[in-house]
Amino acid sequence: MTPTRVDAVAEALEADIRRGRLPPGTLLPTHRQLAARHGIAIASATKIYARLQALGLVVGETGRGTFVRDRPHEREWDAGDEARSPGAVDLSFNHPYWPGQADLLRATLRDLATSGDLASLMHQQPPGGRLHERGIVADFLAKSRGIRVGAEQVFLVLGAQQGLDIATRALLQPHDAVLVDALTYPGFRMLAKAQKLAIRPVPALAGGSDLDALDALCARYKSRAIYTMPTLHNPLGWVLSTKQRRRLVEIARCYDCLLIEDAAYAWLVADAPPPLAALAPERTVYVSSLSKSLASGLRFGYVTVPVDCTARIKATIRASYWSLPSLVTAIATRWIGDGTVTRQEALLRREARRRQGVARAVFAGMDVVAHPDSMFVWLRLPDDLRADRIATALAANGIAVSKAESYATTRQVPRALRLGLSSVPLETLETVLKQVRDTIARFPV
Repeated sequence: MTPTRVDAVAEALEADIRRGRLPPGTLLPTHRQLAARHGIAIASATKIYARLQALGLVVGETGRGTFVRDRPHEREWDAGDEARSPGAVDLSFNHPYWPGQADLLRATLRDLATSGDLASLMHQQPPGGRLHERGIVADFLAKSRGIRVGAEQVFLVLGAQQGLDIATRALLQPHDAVLVDALTYPGFRMLAKAQKLAIRPVPALAGGSDLDALDALCARYKSRAIYTMPTLHNPLGWVLSTKQRRRLVEIARCYDCLLIEDAAYAWLVADAPPPLAALAPERTVYVSSLSKSLASGLRFGYVTVPVDCTARIKATIRASYWSLPSLVTAIATRWIGDGTVTRQEALLRREARRRQGVARAVFAGMDVVAHPDSMFVWLRLPDDLRADRIATALAANGIAVSKAESYATTRQVPRALRLGLSSVPLETLETVLKQVRDTIARFPV
């Protein structure tokens, strides 16, 4: 057996997977079967599968075999796909991955299959979820986030993005002025455009929004709402102090503005100040999900709203998607109730710090903005480099990144890249980030 033969078999399998001839979920031959089929040693078959696994193309499950893996970084709806090469390393999105995901899901499905009321999962839920499951989320928020709301103020949604969409459609009107940070979450920019909301950018200071400017803008535009990420801002990673939050609440109350608090990454900061939903419960919509802490494909999120907003939220849910799939809700609320989510958040907080340590070491001497607990970094580029050209060069080398223009709400776009750190295996993260650094360092002016 020569290395050439191993290469040929591995490359053929890789090509079949990338071209879709072997779709995600396909059970591949056993090591022995693969060896017999190609006339190679079993040890060589093991090397082939190890190579495919290192590429992220297959996953081996003890006792079950080797399966073609779904590759979320190649989804057609991701921004910038046109610049990606097949099999790109994804630094544009944070997909939480941790050992034991498949085993946890398998065990939970077995438990559900033997539960006494399995048929109830075939029934449609009421809008916003069943009250006892909303109560599980309310109890979780009280214990882990310091947010105390009744179960009837909690609505279960298909992820934080849908939560934002439901809240803005229910509580705002087209052309309402909404204040957002000059750099903000792209998903909110997209839904604001779709709903014809007038977003007004708020300048940023070193540690958060310029609150004096926010005050002036509220007065100038008669703003209806403020969209904010007080804990782990995406993409700049700031965490507003208690003093800053209280000032923000004062401004919102002065101008009667709705506060839309996006807490998608807030769980990463264990000692954060109280959320706005705790400081101003009468005007804060709090939105979060399990997409960043447990699994991006679970599509389970939640929204808490003031009591006087519940009827409008419920009506909007009824008019759109009506309710979550019962199975998704059962899985998610079980993991919330039994402590799985709390344990996983603690694990990923430690993981985030390790990954930030890698990033800070690799980018030492470069202009990096990041919180030590976050899963992303904001990498400012030299003035003579264009972010789109760097992103294109990285894509040609199989690395997908996010450009600053996706986050900018101003005409002037900073020269910067946003790099997600959680979708790459920790053991390869340093190598990938060094490729980013070297591409920037060697790029011709």
